[in-house]
Amino acid sequence: MNMVRRRPFGQNYAFVVAGVIFVCLLAGAGLRAAPGVMMLPIESAFGWSRETISLAAAIGIFLYGLTGPFAAALMQSFGIRRTLIGALILMSLSTGISVFMSAPWQYVATWGVLSGVASGSVAMVLGATVVNRWFVTNRGLMMGLLTASTATGTLIFLPGMAALAQWGGWQAVVITVAVVSAVLVPIAYFFVPERPQDIGQRPFGAAEGDPAPAGPQGSALANAFNALFEAARTKTFWYLFATFFICGFTTNGLVGTHMIAFCGDMGMPEVQAASLLAMMGLFDLFGTTASGWLTDRFDPRKLLFVYYGLRGLSLMFLPFTDFNVYSLSIFAVFYGLDWIATVPPTVKLANEAFGDRKAPIVFGWIAAGHQLGAASAAYFAGYMRTAQGNYLDAFIIAGATGIVAALLSLMIGRRRRAPQLATA
Repeated sequence: MNMVRRRPFGQNYAFVVAGVIFVCLLAGAGLRAAPGVMMLPIESAFGWSRETISLAAAIGIFLYGLTGPFAAALMQSFGIRRTLIGALILMSLSTGISVFMSAPWQYVATWGVLSGVASGSVAMVLGATVVNRWFVTNRGLMMGLLTASTATGTLIFLPGMAALAQWGGWQAVVITVAVVSAVLVPIAYFFVPERPQDIGQRPFGAAEGDPAPAGPQGSALANAFNALFEAARTKTFWYLFATFFICGFTTNGLVGTHMIAFCGDMGMPEVQAASLLAMMGLFDLFGTTASGWLTDRFDPRKLLFVYYGLRGLSLMFLPFTDFNVYSLSIFAVFYGLDWIATVPPTVKLANEAFGDRKAPIVFGWIAAGHQLGAASAAYFAGYMRTAQGNYLDAFIIAGATGIVAALLSLMIGRRRRAPQLATA
């Protein structure tokens, strides 16, 4: 006889699960934001070059994006809870042991390789899997909230971590991230059942007698690669991949990783610079929501043209400002509104090109391109700062790529697909 451990709240327990996942996603986003805060303290403590320190951030960002499609396969094979707990443990261990580092390769190994793989398993693929498993209705709302936790969470923690670094050095940031990740392990174990059926419930919004959602047919890993190979034969995929590569290059790779250090070079305190990034995160919520509304009403290619074009111009303009609070606040508001406004139009174009069933997987690979671009910018900007002693050319070149992305957006062909019939 199977013993079912029932939980309170009935079907509403799905929101408890979503709440725990929201916090875990915030922790993963905070981990990925930490290298930007620690850059100057580590440079001061060890005397390592900006290029060397940036390499760890670049590898972490790249693996954060690349791990997503494979983490989905792991969740299907071993379960959501086991994968999540394993990732949280690795996040805690990899960051915690970095307290004892004394050589650059140790920083790359801990904050680059290990934490990149771990945090990549606590990212949007986790949110999508949980929402699909625990919700029948309100999926759009829940996905929106979980998306906000990863996108905005990367920025809103920066002032607190910068204050920690100012108070206790880079070690204080490391210990905080490690402890928070460790605390989430028992919370995930006790409050995240594998499926609603495991606690005698149905997914939220499911009616009595509705069949349980069927799992995907075939190997998830094979499905991911098959979707990639099919999509890669189309120009649309490569246009979307290229523009999203530039999206990552011009956002979390450049600004998210180096903005605090850039402001430090210009004489601005770290906490104040981190607060500007947090402001970007706040306005990102409004910008992305408005972009979704606009995407339903206007040609997404033209929206991407505007978003990338304005972003490129703003990045080229930034180095020539006087870096006072007023001018940087204007930049933070404007740039924050545009931070991930590119996502809704890109998703819509992917859905039109590849159909509702394959588009989510294809978009996962396009999103990996975003992180590849971010990793490239994280290292490239650090290299330019080491070679030239400033960030001027790095921001000018990044701005120019934004203009290129704007032009590529207009080259994307649109193909209206007929609604796909469900198969038996």
